[in-house]
Amino acid sequence: MAVKLPQNAYFSDSSYSNDWECERVFRQAGAACVSVTVPKNGYLSDASSGRGWDCDRGFRAISEACVVVKVPQNAYLSDSPFGSGWQCDRGFSQSDQACVALEIPRNAYLEASGRDWKCDRGFRKSGRDCVAVKIPANAHLDYSGNDWNCDRPFGRQRDDCVAPR
Repeated sequence: MAVKLPQNAYFSDSSYSNDWECERVFRQAGAACVSVTVPKNGYLSDASSGRGWDCDRGFRAISEACVVVKVPQNAYLSDSPFGSGWQCDRGFSQSDQACVALEIPRNAYLEASGRDWKCDRGFRKSGRDCVAVKIPANAHLDYSGNDWNCDRPFGRQRDDCVAPR
């Protein structure tokens, strides 16, 4: 059976597509090759499918245009193709279209990701604060640092350590 080659296409030996592919400035639309129109602040992509173009860094594809990403104060451009196109700086969190400073309570520190805080060892989160872990007699701070375990041979019973019977 003969393969009908559409205008602006060439024969391909690729096993994953048709027997033909569109030339560089064209993209496949059904059984035809249509011209790719690259918007301002865009460039031709190497993808053989899709719209045939991508936006420059700092721009997002919306409909058939590349629209500038508005980066708020205390934020930076993100390379992720998903989301807003920006991320908040370390120590700030997203609130609508802005980045607000994290409020780190006493006895807490900014965690490694920079997006939240954790309580110091010997304290635990309680709402927006860090409260001291109350360690009963015959107990010690556990490995996590925000709870306690009973010393051996005592066993935990609510908020106390009790001797075995």
